[in-house]
Formats: sequence, structure tokens, C-alpha cells
Amino acid sequence: MGLVYPLPSIRHSASAKEIRLEDCLGKTVLVIGGGGREHAIVDALSRSPQVSKIYCAPGNAGIGEQAFSVPIRDTDVAGLLAFAKEHEVDLTVVGPEAALSAGIVDAFRAEGLAIFGHTKAATQIESSKEFAKKLMAKYDIPTASYTAFSDYQEALDYVKGRPFPAVLKYDGLAAGKGVVIAENLEEADAALKSMLLDESFGKGRVVVEDFLTGPEFSFMCFVNGTDVFPMPLSQDHKRAFDGDKGPNTGGMGAYTGLPFITEEDKEFAYKNILCKAAGAMVAEGCPLTGVLYGGLMKTPAGIKVIEFNARFGDPETEVVLPLLNSDIYDIFYGIATNDSRIVAPVWEEGVTLGVVLASKGYPGHYQKGYPITGLACVKAMVYHMGTAITDDNLVTNGGRVLMVVAGGKDVADARKKVYKEISKINCDNLFYRTDIAHCALDK
Repeated sequence: MGLVYPLPSIRHSASAKEIRLEDCLGKTVLVIGGGGREHAIVDALSRSPQVSKIYCAPGNAGIGEQAFSVPIRDTDVAGLLAFAKEHEVDLTVVGPEAALSAGIVDAFRAEGLAIFGHTKAATQIESSKEFAKKLMAKYDIPTASYTAFSDYQEALDYVKGRPFPAVLKYDGLAAGKGVVIAENLEEADAALKSMLLDESFGKGRVVVEDFLTGPEFSFMCFVNGTDVFPMPLSQDHKRAFDGDKGPNTGGMGAYTGLPFITEEDKEFAYKNILCKAAGAMVAEGCPLTGVLYGGLMKTPAGIKVIEFNARFGDPETEVVLPLLNSDIYDIFYGIATNDSRIVAPVWEEGVTLGVVLASKGYPGHYQKGYPITGLACVKAMVYHMGTAITDDNLVTNGGRVLMVVAGGKDVADARKKVYKEISKINCDNLFYRTDIAHCALDK
């Protein structure tokens, strides 16, 4: 079907058909999740000469081209554990934060199974904004000052006495949608009612932060205790529409090769934020054993943490992992088994850019089941985020549906390639931003 194509100078991924022809003497891997991030993980694993079979639970239509889809929910810990045992899985890789927060790593390790990801205790660095804030305050990691509330009226009274914009964060997992930057009291009131009274994301507290200014960027690292291996920097675009307008989403695009971040900036962030956070988690008795994602901002007062995530970012993973030259199985398995011999990954020197195609109405109400055609003509990587097969036709099956990724000699070159390839995709119910990487290109 031509769903995935290689970037220039990057090795072609093995297709599911090729995997099935293997003699299966290599390693068997189970990837947990079913979005674009997991498609990128599966794609990277398919390039490993050590891996002969990949399962993905639950997977999606595009992932099914490179792995065997397994109809088990990513939070069904018991079901996934039983599957891994029955199919003699050598390594499990966890994508979504919900699975980590459900304790899947703890359950697998209790049964002696190798699994890449953080324990439930370590996942608190993402699953609880207040935990992360307390950690940063205790270990002198630069971030905005904050106050946490569980009572709606107390939170509203506090916000009334502060300048706007106000940053309001739900203290828990919210699929990337639990942050509101309120420009006025009306917006703040609506957000606080949603989070604390309506419990839109579940029962939890709200963290109110100082509003910071400056360009945001994502800094992901592989972490094994105090060993921290940096990945290429990237920047994603959270707002739904051009010009960074509209509601927050899970991400509408991303790119690497950030011209506004210097080597000195990167070194500061690595040593004083990512490494310090990894050391802090060890000191707190819940060491990190997976990916630490730093959502950072370059403010006039220096680089500060906006948020930490306990897993690969989405859509950042889709533009970062195609640049990996090292065998990702070695990295995943080494961290999963606490192997001190892990070597630093080697990365391609290129630049990548990806644009998300989303269902009209996202991140609000949207419809599914719209046919998608034209992918066979696309000469770029296409990661599936929310697709399915219905009556032998590829159809939309989520808010974010596809992500088209291309490499280039620079950001402008990569962006030109991506939008050219997107024009070949046909679907009556998709929209996308036309200004991805505007921070790097629009003067």
C-alpha cells in the first residue's frame, strides 16, 4: 500500500510482509499503543537486524503494515501481560502515559519480563503536575512558580487577584489537553469549572502557574537512572490553527533543527534540567527507566521547564526517531534490563519536519469513517495516528489521523517537501496547519 517511505539517507523499514517471511529466530517485541508515536517506534524497531517479529496492541491500520496488531487496550495490564507470556515476547515497549500510570511496568517486572518504560511511581513526574513542581522546587530545577488547589472557589479567588494570562493545569493525565492559558477571568472561570467541578479529566487538583514568555521546545532523553542520553531537539505546535490560534490539541506538527536554540542553551538544559531531574528521581527512590520528555521554554530569564512527560512525545517522536542511526533495540533492551554498557545513540545530521492531518472538529467533536486515498503516491513517511480499515478501505478513526514527515537539508527544504506530498492525500474530512515551523522560518 506504500504507507511508509524512507527519508533520504535513512534505511528503509521492513514491511509486515517482509517480517512474516523471516525465520523468526530473532527477537520478538511488543509495542503498547496505537497512535503515531507507536507507529514511529514500530518503524524504528523494524530497522533493527535483531528484531524478527513485532506485535502492537492495539495498533492501527498503518502500524499493521509493519507489525501484527493485537486487539488489547493499552491499559489492560492483565491482558497484555498474559499475551507477552503466551507469545514469549523478549521485550515490551510502552508508548502511552496511561499504560505507564496503570502500572504496566511494575506488573511486567514482577513477572521477570523485560519492559521499557517507567514504574508507576516514576511516572508521577507526568501524571501529577504537583509532584513535578515539588520535585523541581526541592532540587532547584528552573520552572515557573505555582500554587495548587482542589477547591474551585479558592482557585478562582486566587486567579482573580493575579495578572492575566493565567496558566491553569489539571493535576493529572489529560492526553495533552489539560492546560489552559486563560486570557481573562471568564476563560479562567470556565476552565476551573471544567477541571474542578465538572471533573472533565477526572477527579483531581489544579495547578496555577505564572505565565512565561518565549519559544517552547521539546528535549527528550533516554534515561536509565542517572544515565541520560539526549535526542535531537524538536518543537511541536499545540494550537489547532495557523498563527498558533484555536484550542490546545495533542499536537498539529513538529520539526527538528531549531535555529533559536544554541549549543549553550542545549548544554544548560541537558545538565541543569534533564540530568538534574533524573538524579532527583533516583534520590526520591523512583528512578527513571525510559524516556524523559522536557517541555521547555527559552524565556528572557533563561530556559525553564513548562512540563515533564514520562514517555516519548507525540508528535515529536515522529520527527526524531527517523534520525536515529543506532539500533533502537539495543537502547530499549539495555534500559529495560538495567545494562550499564549502553552506549550513546548516534543520530543523523539531517532535519525533519512533520504535519498532522486531523479530523475536522478536532480537538472537539468530530466524525469518523471518512475514506482516505492517495497515500500510495506520497513520497514521504506517513505515520498513522487514527486510522482503520473498513470494507478494505482506509478510513479516519480518530482526531489526529495521519502525520506526513520528510527530511531535508534545512527546515525550509523539509517543509516544502511535506506540503507538496500532503497535496496528494485525498479525504473530505481532514484539515491541517499550513505554518508548521513558522518560528524558524517566518521573520
